[in-house]
Amino acid sequence: MALYQINKGINKPIEFKGLKAQYIGYLAAGLVILLIGFAVMYLVSIPVTMCLIIIGALGSLLFYQVFKLSHKYGQYGLMKRSAKRYLPRYLQFKTRNVFLQLKRRS
Repeated sequence: MALYQINKGINKPIEFKGLKAQYIGYLAAGLVILLIGFAVMYLVSIPVTMCLIIIGALGSLLFYQVFKLSHKYGQYGLMKRSAKRYLPRYLQFKTRNVFLQLKRRS
């Protein structure tokens, strides 16, 4: 029994430095976009110091927003939030027949 380590993280979401699940991917995609943005600005002959200031500001904003979303919504919360807009605000029935038929079946 001492030879094998027990994995105690089964059925838990991936977490890295406080980021949960899909937010790790969002952060990685944002960093890739920032890298491409830096390359484009450098090729357009914007001064390097200006590029670094802009990318640094956008990068810190990216980190702040992604960590904020991760802590606010958790692993599945952002998907639940986006799915919530497809739900109707209320249901309207003109008759009670739907409920009466449910009672008869059970």
